[in-house]
Amino acid sequence: MIRSMIAISCAFDSGSIEPLDTADPACLRVALRADSHADIRQWFHFRVSGVRGLACALRFENAGQATYPAGWQDYRVCASYDRNDWFRLPTAFDGSVMTTRFESPHDTIWLAYFEPYPAERHLALLGEAQASGRARVERLGASIEGRDLDMIVVGGPSTIVAGGPAPPRAVWVVARQHPGETMAQWFVEGLLRRLLDRSDPVARAALERAVFHLVPNINPDGAARGNLRTNAAGANLNREWAAPDAQRSPEVLLVRERMIATGVHAFVDAHGDEALPFVFIDGPERVPGFDAAQAARLDAFRRNFRLASPDFQTVHGYRSDKATQANLSLASKWVAHRFGALSVTLEMPFKDNADAPDTRAGWNGARSARLGEAALVALRADLGD
Repeated sequence: MIRSMIAISCAFDSGSIEPLDTADPACLRVALRADSHADIRQWFHFRVSGVRGLACALRFENAGQATYPAGWQDYRVCASYDRNDWFRLPTAFDGSVMTTRFESPHDTIWLAYFEPYPAERHLALLGEAQASGRARVERLGASIEGRDLDMIVVGGPSTIVAGGPAPPRAVWVVARQHPGETMAQWFVEGLLRRLLDRSDPVARAALERAVFHLVPNINPDGAARGNLRTNAAGANLNREWAAPDAQRSPEVLLVRERMIATGVHAFVDAHGDEALPFVFIDGPERVPGFDAAQAARLDAFRRNFRLASPDFQTVHGYRSDKATQANLSLASKWVAHRFGALSVTLEMPFKDNADAPDTRAGWNGARSARLGEAALVALRADLGD
C-alpha cells in the first residue's frame, strides 16, 4: 500500500497557519500566523491531509507567543471531517507549546480555532433572507479590498401604533468586527432565522414594533484573510467608532452613517472572548451621560436574556472598572453615548460554556445560533407592549 505524504495547507477562505514540519505524524509542527496587516496571532484554520489511520500529535510551536495566551488554558482544538460537523480534540498547553492529538479514519481532517463561518454560507444566508419575502438585502458599500458590505433589513417601513403610522424603532446587530470571532455570525444567523419565521409569535411581536438591521459580517476582508481581529489595513474595527476613516476603516464609516440615518433604539455588537468560558454582556455603565433610564433597560435586558437562555449568565464577565467601559471608540459605547440606546457588547466563548459544558463540541456554531434566537426574546421585551 502506498501512503500519501502528510500535507498541511490553508489556501482557502479564512485559512491561516504556517506549516513547519510534516515528516513525522507523531510530531507535526506548525506556527500561528499573524493577521495580514497586524502583529496579532491567534486564529488558525487549516487542512491536514494524508493522515488516515495515523496517531498524530500536532504542535503549535509559538502558542505561548499568541496575542491571548490565556486563551489556550482549558481550550480544545476544533476539528471536522466534512466541514459541517465540528467536534473538539484533546489539547494541552504547557505555557509555550500547544499540542493536540487525533487519529483520523479519513485521509483529511480540518482544524480551526473555532467553527468557521464560510463565505459561501454568508451568501446563502443573504439569499435565504431575500427569498423569504420578509427581508431585504442591502449593499452598504465596499470594504478596503472591494468586498461587499451587506446588511439584512427585516421589517416594514413603519410600525403601527395608536393614532396611526409612526417611524419605526431601529434595532441594530453587528457581527465580526473581529473576523476570527465567527461565533458572532452564527449568532446573527440564529436571530435572523427566528425573525424570518412567520409562525413565531416573538418574531411577529418584535417586527410590529421595530425594524431590524443586521450586519452579519462587517469585516469581510479580515474574514477572507484568516485574521483574528483586524481588517485589510490592520485596523481593529472596534476601536474605530469615534472617528472612522474612509481609507483605514470604511466598513465602520458605512455602518455608522446608516445608523445615524435610522437612529438606534437597541444595539447588540456580537463578539467572542478568548479566555472566559462564559456568555455575558459588557454594558456602557461608565459612558458619559449614561442615565437611570438606560441602567433600568440594561438590567431588564440582562434579566430577560437569562430567562430566555440558560447559556447566558451575569456572574462572570469583565471587571466593572475595565478601561474600555468608557472608551467611545468602541461600537457599543459610541452607540450608547450617541443615541441613548440600549447598547451592549455580547461575548461568547471560544472554549466552552463552563456552566453547561459540552464534552464533544464545546461552544459551537449551533449554540451560538440558539443564543441568537433567545436574544430576540430579550430584545422583544425591551421594545415594550
